[in-house]
Amino acid sequence: MSSETANVAMHMSDGIVDAPTSLLFGLLALGGLAVCIWRSRAELDDKTVPMAGLVAAFIFAAQMINFPILPGVSGHLLGGALAAILVGPFVGALCVAIVLVVQALLFADGGVSALGTNITNMALIATAAGYLVAVVMARLLLPRRETAPSTRRLGVVAFLAGLVGTLCAATGFIIEYQIGGAGGTSASAVAAYMWGTHTLIGVGEGLITAATVVAVARARPDLVYLLRHRAPVDRSAQVGVPA
Repeated sequence: MSSETANVAMHMSDGIVDAPTSLLFGLLALGGLAVCIWRSRAELDDKTVPMAGLVAAFIFAAQMINFPILPGVSGHLLGGALAAILVGPFVGALCVAIVLVVQALLFADGGVSALGTNITNMALIATAAGYLVAVVMARLLLPRRETAPSTRRLGVVAFLAGLVGTLCAATGFIIEYQIGGAGGTSASAVAAYMWGTHTLIGVGEGLITAATVVAVARARPDLVYLLRHRAPVDRSAQVGVPA
């Protein structure tokens, strides 16, 4: 892997994959975002709209902060699982996509020609995978009979969603590189590097996701999409603080 790729970690820069692959995933990203726009109408309400703005702003700011993983390798929040848990998978994907577009166009963080691959990996794959994990784990750890689920268990749900979402996004990178990698590095080396580093990055992603979701849930559980849509919610209920 090049030093640029190592430092960026998940953001793909121009030239990592060839032009046909960039075009293919650019079209895939556009199609995915079109579906998200169509489906997000069912998720948007008086609570979700302002929350979506706050989530996008938080992800934008958090992605500017890199945490070291290995020499020459740093990670940052992807935000897909976090956005999905707080505002829903479709609105969440749009929040992450908006952040990626702004970063690419105004801050040169991730190449413009790689915008389709970056949106596919971080906005679509990470968000969808993270939300699926969150829903499955919530059914196991947050019983419907509990109107005020434990924040400890909610934190576990959010952590696993962030970890798995990051690894799935890294897998998207690997697939794209196998299809049209232009970096001169073997696909097996890319896979080993991406899965190895993003297991560690995923731990950081999971911790940030868990801490943020728990903080919001303790203050305003009615603003957490996952809690509002797992069962009919008692609006006066507060998420319980673990003993």
